[in-house]
Amino acid sequence: MLQATIQNFSYQKMWREGLESFTFENINTLPSKCLISFKNKTLALSKWVSPKRTRSYPYARVYDTFDSGANKVITIIPLIKDEGINGDMDYLQWDTLSLMSLLNIYVIVGFYDEAQPHLSRIGKITNQHFNNEYILEQLTQLVNYHQSALHWNLNQLSSENLSKLANLTKNAYTTISSILNVKFHNPQNIDKFIQKISQNRVSFIEFSRAKAKQAQNRESLTLQPKEYIGIGQKSKIIIENYLGGQYFFTIDDVLFENGILYLCESKHSKNALLPSNDDIKDGLLKLMLYNNLSRIERYDSFKIILRLTSSILQDSIILPNENVDYFIRNNPFPTSQVATLKALNTESKQNNFEIWINNES
Repeated sequence: MLQATIQNFSYQKMWREGLESFTFENINTLPSKCLISFKNKTLALSKWVSPKRTRSYPYARVYDTFDSGANKVITIIPLIKDEGINGDMDYLQWDTLSLMSLLNIYVIVGFYDEAQPHLSRIGKITNQHFNNEYILEQLTQLVNYHQSALHWNLNQLSSENLSKLANLTKNAYTTISSILNVKFHNPQNIDKFIQKISQNRVSFIEFSRAKAKQAQNRESLTLQPKEYIGIGQKSKIIIENYLGGQYFFTIDDVLFENGILYLCESKHSKNALLPSNDDIKDGLLKLMLYNNLSRIERYDSFKIILRLTSSILQDSIILPNENVDYFIRNNPFPTSQVATLKALNTESKQNNFEIWINNES
């Protein structure tokens, strides 16, 4: 188990992909990441499909909206997601909002009030929709809000707001259950959650961190299909920051060589020369955090690495590298991946971390 501390935060994003622009009408008709025009302001917006950070690449979408030049960067996260008695039930964690605060991203915590029955699994629902009226109300408040994301997000996590949202969520799932004739998890689970979050902030922190530790333990024992662990070993890491946040992550590859501790976020592809863009962006958002570590207990020197491996790549390179064009010419990268590699080369140089790209089959 690694214990680390983060005091300051800075990052220069160089890899930019265009975001579509829309006039806000309904949150559910918007793509998962975009720019919206709202009351004469431009907002960069992303949506989470679950409070759980490992579902559907929410970090990749947050990365795309980060430092986008909009008036504010906003992400929308459901407080609770119940997929039905034969699906998962996930809860918002305190440290998710703490991390967004560190990135100066404003969070709107919402709730689902519409869904459809799953086509093939009885006792499960899909295509859940946010209550748009609530999101609209929050956006109206936020567009003229002039304090930091930290202040806004702490207010989102106040006992009063959380208790109100949890009750709205509970009532909404009761209605969905009645309409769709689908059984959900025991409503007492939400009652217990309301009890935890309404007591005080410490109670909510303890509840969410217990959930985070459980997820961390599961992740540290699991090899994901898109990961290739071949140079070190998985390790848990707890990162503490000046905002009182504690982040529970699992490092894919950790190794200690020549007095240097290497922390590698690893992404793998079996059938492409590079992992998917979402995989890479997911890794980069974690590197934003790791790259700002001020210390790791018991280690005087450490390096942060994004490791991209492929089963079909024939060559290897460490970025940043002045010879990246030569590497590109000697491998059959599609045009889109050429742009990605050049952006990654610049981003790794500007932020002083390395990207190892090589074959692993």
